[in-house]
Amino acid sequence: MSAGDLVWVELDAEAPGHNLEELRRAAGGSPQVCAVVKSNAYGHGLAEMAGLIPGADWLGVNSLDEGIALRRLGEARPVLVLGHVPLGRLPEAIAEDLRLTVYNFETLDALRACASPRTPARLHLKVETGTGRQGIHPGRAAEFASRARAIPGAELEGLSTHFANIEDTLNHSYAESQLAVFGRVLESFGPDRPRVVHTACTAAAILFPETSFDMIRAGIGLYGLWPSRETYLSAGLSGRPVPGLRPVLAWKTRIAQLKEMPSGSFIGYGCSYRTTRPSRIAVLPVGYYDGYDRALGNAAHVLVRGKRAPVVGRICMNLCMADVTDVPGAALEDEVVLLGRDGDECVPAEMLASWAGTINYEVVARINPLLPRRVVSAGSGPERARVEVS
Repeated sequence: MSAGDLVWVELDAEAPGHNLEELRRAAGGSPQVCAVVKSNAYGHGLAEMAGLIPGADWLGVNSLDEGIALRRLGEARPVLVLGHVPLGRLPEAIAEDLRLTVYNFETLDALRACASPRTPARLHLKVETGTGRQGIHPGRAAEFASRARAIPGAELEGLSTHFANIEDTLNHSYAESQLAVFGRVLESFGPDRPRVVHTACTAAAILFPETSFDMIRAGIGLYGLWPSRETYLSAGLSGRPVPGLRPVLAWKTRIAQLKEMPSGSFIGYGCSYRTTRPSRIAVLPVGYYDGYDRALGNAAHVLVRGKRAPVVGRICMNLCMADVTDVPGAALEDEVVLLGRDGDECVPAEMLASWAGTINYEVVARINPLLPRRVVSAGSGPERARVEVS
């Protein structure tokens, strides 16, 4: 961490590899793992996270540009683009040897003009099984596969789907129905089934090893976060080993000003908070531009010198305030933990999400990508506890 940083993110160097192996163990057997590093690696930092998961077999991204960024970093592992690639940019994707998730017949038409045995296109057919999002209708999967295989230089390498309701419930009948639909499509391929079949996200890999097939797509769990409280409870009730996930990310800032405010003083825009005693207020140089949600005003706590300090007043674009009256010795440029652990206290992503009325995915994914990401060893900072969702 640079002495000049006012807001930054720390990444536990050991946690990603640990989480990857915990998910692989939960999935049973030895499936390949596609580490999903889309959206700036769920806010953790694409370049940093790619370097922290040498044990991942594949990398998954959302966009062509993310895939190209990995190639520019020297990444040689298979990279699967999970999102739509614009038809006019398909030649770029092929040139960079990126795997493509496909489900539009128009994509196949466009590939005829740019794929060849010398520049092959490796395709992963996504089947719509009930999520109502990306994917070809099951009844047209065979036709799509036949047309894909007829393209010179195209290889139908993969077959996939995604579950709609495996995370948010203790009743997994809908996920089971989706798996059944996918199973019928897979069976229809017979011996010509694609060689990389994958359906399992983090929750599926933990709860239903039968969804793992040839590869799991490790997303939120890779970062040491549980998909939901329901997934955590379901795992505990399953009788199977519960993965010991370790959060990768801590988010920090520094006190930029300390001021003594008399009782009855208004703090921040809109006069939404008023002190009820003589108070010591810390001004923090972080706001909603950085990804610290505006809804956290008058709701959240930060950690200063191992103690909780309530966030008071509205969150500003670049600033927020915390009441450090009960934090003895708080001083200018003291480290402040926005997300993470400080001594015995912890503000996990799930807690921030609860205060902001959202989910842990959004909390970390929205951290400004321009903020520095620093890789630290587990022994060089506050102890990282394994996460438990209560």
